[in-house]
Amino acid sequence: MNFADFDYELPRDRIAQQPVEPRDHARLMLLDSESGVVAHHHFHELGRFLRPGDVLVLNDTRVIQARLMATKRATGGKAEILLLRQLDDCHWLGLVRGKGLRAGASLQLVGSDIDVSVREEREAGLRVLQFSQDIDRELTSLGRTPLPPYIRQPLKDRERYQTVYSRHDGSAAAPTAGLHFTRRLLARLQRRGVQLAFCTLHIGLDTFQPVTVDKVADHHIHSEEARLGTAAAAAINRAAKAGGRIIAVGTTSARTLESATAGASVGEKVAAFDGNTSLFIAPGYRWRAIDGLITNFHLPRSTLLLMVSALAGREKVLQAYEIARDNGYRFYSFGDAMFIGPQTDC
Repeated sequence: MNFADFDYELPRDRIAQQPVEPRDHARLMLLDSESGVVAHHHFHELGRFLRPGDVLVLNDTRVIQARLMATKRATGGKAEILLLRQLDDCHWLGLVRGKGLRAGASLQLVGSDIDVSVREEREAGLRVLQFSQDIDRELTSLGRTPLPPYIRQPLKDRERYQTVYSRHDGSAAAPTAGLHFTRRLLARLQRRGVQLAFCTLHIGLDTFQPVTVDKVADHHIHSEEARLGTAAAAAINRAAKAGGRIIAVGTTSARTLESATAGASVGEKVAAFDGNTSLFIAPGYRWRAIDGLITNFHLPRSTLLLMVSALAGREKVLQAYEIARDNGYRFYSFGDAMFIGPQTDC
């Protein structure tokens, strides 16, 4: 397969620049993964298409204020840091934008006396960064929300790039399918008998790095920290044995669940998982954990579009994207949503 096989045209005005208010009033496209039939709804109607006993698995990662402005100690020139993963109290893995920022370069964070040293260069432009102190508590005041580059309008409220159930700091991007949920909608789903289970995957480099190869087989996906707790794994297995469907909210939840199948006992879908995952899901992948997926509309030629196509088929997905584009759906992080699954009640 080639990434060019997963291309589509999208007018710039279809890229959402601000989230819909209220959150659950985004549009929702239903895509039957077997027939390819689509139907148009709104996200607050989600309960109509879920059954008592189904499980929604949500990623409770919380976005850190990972974008930092800095100046070069030697010249005073501008630099920008994007934090991706904390290695220890004073060391982070991240990206650095600015001329001449090789190993040994020295920076100072704007608005503080905190020094940053570029200690080591790694693949894909990654740098090991050493800070002169632990900056965890400083990120709220010094950092900026790490919005994707296609969002050009400033975000008025930082919390709109967080899910309402976010708990664990560590992500460089939001699990955007979850942005559509309100606490009221979650409570309403639970009253209908839909169960909630939580996993954690801290989103890293691949959200920000474009695909640079032509062939899908040549693409290398970077590892991310993921966790599925014992209680959540047990709840998922009980529900599946009772006939409930496992619905991943977002591609990050799907990757976590599929990674958690490796240690599952016979007759169970998943086991507790705590580690790094570099699972790359593309057409031809055999799904083991999930029965359906709630997700946003993804960039052309992206690994996330390949993952969605692995669930519903490339032709069905690209046709659904064309329908969405022609019917005014909003795309990408602040855009509308899809619910993909077999025999969806369209």
